[in-house]
Amino acid sequence: MNKTINYFLTLIFASMLISCNLTPKKTGSEGETTEKKTIAIKVPEFNPDSAYFYVVQQLAFGPRVMNSPAHEKCAVFLINKLKSWCQNVTVQKGTVKAYNGTILNFSNIIASFNPGTNNRIFLCSHWDSRPYADHDPDPKNHNKPIDGANDGASGVGILLDIARQISISKPLIGVDIILFDAEDYGPPQDWKSNVNTEDFWGLGSQYWANQPHKANYFAKYGILLDMVGAPNATFLMEGLSMHYAPDIVKLVWETANRIGFSRYFLYDEGGQITDDHVPVNKIRGIPTIDIIHLDRSSETGFYPYWHTTKDNLASIDKNTLNAVGQTLLTVIYNEK
Repeated sequence: MNKTINYFLTLIFASMLISCNLTPKKTGSEGETTEKKTIAIKVPEFNPDSAYFYVVQQLAFGPRVMNSPAHEKCAVFLINKLKSWCQNVTVQKGTVKAYNGTILNFSNIIASFNPGTNNRIFLCSHWDSRPYADHDPDPKNHNKPIDGANDGASGVGILLDIARQISISKPLIGVDIILFDAEDYGPPQDWKSNVNTEDFWGLGSQYWANQPHKANYFAKYGILLDMVGAPNATFLMEGLSMHYAPDIVKLVWETANRIGFSRYFLYDEGGQITDDHVPVNKIRGIPTIDIIHLDRSSETGFYPYWHTTKDNLASIDKNTLNAVGQTLLTVIYNEK
């Protein structure tokens, strides 16, 4: 994703929402609240070991860079894995043009559970990896592709285990798992023309937003995962998510805090990120949020190893995978 964070534009707006709407609700002396009553619904237990293994399997192909053999092999793996759990898997194949004119062959992969209902939500992540380690501290690595363990594979690993869980225990709603391609082929930071607009990022999600896998596709809301596997990750409330879907941010953050993951899901504002949720919100009009690791202590404002050669398996922590995965399962199975 484009590493553009605009804290100034979102500071006042997000802060107002935090103070007015997003603080955890207090319980009475008997602990009887609306939130606690909803816990009675049976929510599957997320398996972080499975999610971690799915990350390992993705990385085993090598960097999943567009137009590479590793990319093609990983696509087959993801399609077959989803087909083992879901009877309705759609693959959008096509071409898009990169910032430098390169024609990229992409595959958006969609698994639809209970496709006959419009009472549905979708979960998404990108599965391709960055062709350049352009934020690596060593300039010699800037043209090397990255493993993308956290930046891509972590979100996909979580969604694969969620798909497996849904195949075993059906929720009351329809759920689409969407794996977007061609997200991370944007211009490197030292690109000669210094072009860095949002149009060059999230090419797969732009395509889907304009041409969804199902005519007149509708979902109540969407949740994007990006960089959701690092140790001690901090998920701030991303600015564009707050702009387009503050109620969904509230729902997810309150759920995470209620079930014990307050150390990850912080009631704090974040900057605006150009990511796959942008075209979904702007073009498709479906309120969609971005759960993404934001870290003000790092030089980039993101996960410290973002777009570097150290975004590898050593950067993945099962506790973080569990926090995000269990939160999403709880949201899904509490939907009516």
